[in-house]
Amino acid sequence: MDNTPASNFLQNIIAEDFDAGRVTEVVTRFPPEPNGYLHIGHAKSISVNFGLAEANGGRCNLRFDDTNPEKESQEFIESIQADVEWLGYRWDGDVRFASSYFQQLYDWAVHLVEQGKAYVCDLNAEQAREYRGTLTEPGKNSPYRDRTVEENLDLLARMKAGEFDEGAKVLRAKIDMASPNMNMRDPIMYRIRKVAHHQTGTDWVIYPTYDFAHGQEDAIEGVTHSVCTLEFEDHRPLYEWFIDNLPVASHPRQFEFGRLNPSYTVTSKRKLKQLVDEGVVAGWDDPRMPTISGMRRRGYSPEALRKFCEMIGTTRKDGVVDVAMLEFAVREDLNENAPRAMAVLNPLKVVLTDYPEDKVEELTAPNHPSREDLGERVVPFTREVYIDADDFREEANKKYKRLVLGKRVRLRNAYVIEADEVVKDDAGNIVEVHAHTIPNTIGENPEDGVKPKGVIQWVSAAHGVPAEVRVYDRLFNHEAPDKGDGNYMDHINPESLSVITHAVLEPSLAKAEAEQGFQFEREGYFVADRFDHSSDKPVFNKTIGLRDTWNG
Repeated sequence: MDNTPASNFLQNIIAEDFDAGRVTEVVTRFPPEPNGYLHIGHAKSISVNFGLAEANGGRCNLRFDDTNPEKESQEFIESIQADVEWLGYRWDGDVRFASSYFQQLYDWAVHLVEQGKAYVCDLNAEQAREYRGTLTEPGKNSPYRDRTVEENLDLLARMKAGEFDEGAKVLRAKIDMASPNMNMRDPIMYRIRKVAHHQTGTDWVIYPTYDFAHGQEDAIEGVTHSVCTLEFEDHRPLYEWFIDNLPVASHPRQFEFGRLNPSYTVTSKRKLKQLVDEGVVAGWDDPRMPTISGMRRRGYSPEALRKFCEMIGTTRKDGVVDVAMLEFAVREDLNENAPRAMAVLNPLKVVLTDYPEDKVEELTAPNHPSREDLGERVVPFTREVYIDADDFREEANKKYKRLVLGKRVRLRNAYVIEADEVVKDDAGNIVEVHAHTIPNTIGENPEDGVKPKGVIQWVSAAHGVPAEVRVYDRLFNHEAPDKGDGNYMDHINPESLSVITHAVLEPSLAKAEAEQGFQFEREGYFVADRFDHSSDKPVFNKTIGLRDTWNG
């Protein structure tokens, strides 16, 4: 698979940089903040950064921008590493952390103070907002902006020593309070946070902001192309200002691309956290979540996600991508690679009255219609089998291609049968169908030349394995839940999950490994649950439905 996304303007920039001699090696980085689980938008960023490095024989760093310890945790760090590896990428060298550079960043902050380009400010948050101005009105200089270098150095050292309360002081860059770019209006570089850090413990009580740390981290690591999403475009002048005003060894350049916004999806970490906290979903890895771990548990493959990222390309434009494109990529991958198996989700017993009661016939079935390398499996056939209740009617028109009284149908990879009568309970519900086999019909043509109406799946009643099947649908029933009428929570799909506890599977599925995917004949694609599945208690999640080509 070519890992360079289609229509990738960034690849054109890199090619020009090579031609002009501006770079001799491409170094990119994926810099997540460890404050949540990665989602489908991050999968796009991962594929862009790692893909560009791979395509150009370069290197990509994995760096955690851990400058906000209040919202970060080791759990998120571990989950992010697992997601990147699962997607099939490997970062260069060791995992990197912004916190590893805290001393160097502080030294550079001191340098800016010494150059008269940074100052300690005492404005509180409300006052700072007032002084900052608006999009149409310039800001005002802080009354602390003209402190002497000596005073600022003293106050910064005392901030570092923990003398002041949180919110009492911040360190700000001295740029231009009248700039039309709000990010350039004396942005905060350091704030006081008296909380332990998951990497540095209690060594620090002041922490750099993302805007101050990010570009310098890139410079330390020798990043050549710092690629981020389009919302950081207005931050680029600040990124460049810090690089230009500090004695850094390299000068990375920032480039922005349009973020991935799938329809029927929200990707805000705050909103995803709310879904988890309020119990709308069962956790960050719930198969309905757009997180990478959720999609993995749903049965999406890393190859499908990477293919999807290729399909949508990399452009300079933000836009909404039809989630059907993702579903198409997933379905295409599974259609080619998923073994076939039979499962009956709504069992109805069929008794083959002419078949010996004690006979067990071991039939062979291909695991894939066009993949001989996937081999065959043995399927036991007996007098009593289960079919899906939706595959039988007492009467039906000619368009109905399944079992009808007096009509014939083929059991997949087995005999043609003909339905004779039904058994009903006191309420009039059909609880059993009696039928007979047509001899010598394991093959394509019945012996009397009469072709069956259709083909249905089945499972031996004696050998079938009880299982739990979780049927997932889209979590939201609105194409743009963030922009629809009302709160996005108003657009939760109440039918996004149904649990079937009485499904019956063919015996081979009990041996399935966790995360192994299958096509259940005529039902869709399913995966053995990553955590809950076992041979003693099979649990399968529905990944996605089949193509809509069957009109039975």
